[in-house]
Amino acid sequence: MGVIEWNPDPEIIKLFGVFPLKYYGLLFILGIIIAYKVAKHIYTIEGVSVEKLEKLSGYLLIGILAGMRLGHCLFYDFDYYSQHILEIFLPFQITNGEWHFTGFAGLASHGGSLGAILAILLYCKKYKTPVFWVLDRIAIVTPIVGAFIRFGNFMNSEIYGKPTGGNYGVVFLLDDTIPRHPTQLYEAFSYLLIFGLLWYLYKKTDAVQKQGFLLGILLAVLFTARLIIEFFKENQVAFEDSMTLNMGQLLSIPFILAGVLLIIFGKKMLSK
Repeated sequence: MGVIEWNPDPEIIKLFGVFPLKYYGLLFILGIIIAYKVAKHIYTIEGVSVEKLEKLSGYLLIGILAGMRLGHCLFYDFDYYSQHILEIFLPFQITNGEWHFTGFAGLASHGGSLGAILAILLYCKKYKTPVFWVLDRIAIVTPIVGAFIRFGNFMNSEIYGKPTGGNYGVVFLLDDTIPRHPTQLYEAFSYLLIFGLLWYLYKKTDAVQKQGFLLGILLAVLFTARLIIEFFKENQVAFEDSMTLNMGQLLSIPFILAGVLLIIFGKKMLSK
């Protein structure tokens, strides 16, 4: 092992000399595209119209982005955004009456998860589609998006880990010269492994026949991984320094419990 010095410019280019094109945004979009392709394959082999997936995708895109943004503003930086309401919804920072383009520099994955679930519920209500049929299949591809978001965080040199305390780790030179745990990569590769698990269960077992089971596996395993990795991660906001469990861990616990309940429920459904 050893130390890797990491110092990429998060910004690839400024479009029209004003709007920054960043690795984070490109990786986010790439994750969505790959997840959509896999979901399209699932719909196709099950004989379901891809047009239904296209409609669902619109709901999901809005729900995920809105949920991630609101999650960050409410859970991590409420003091600031409660005084700057417009900045929640606009990609600008307003200082002394001047507007500065910043993009949406604050997104929370827990909020995105809630937004995705709400979007699916609204979609299923409108189009009279079985809720768990959709939730279980979208659960399979969800970790792909999460992994690419974390790759984006790595390119941004953000949401990194605590010092390793040794001569190994990643030095994020944009911030300091201390070898740290690359927790973005820990999460990204964990999520890809979870996708592999869900894909195996879908293709090789009867798990998809257990209503809510695949969703339960996703919630229980992914957020358990998130809770554990948070112990190696630097706190994102100052108020977390006085907490035994940080905000990310506290928000993960309800998802884990919900996942365990769904797994048990799914087993009971199969046995009936």
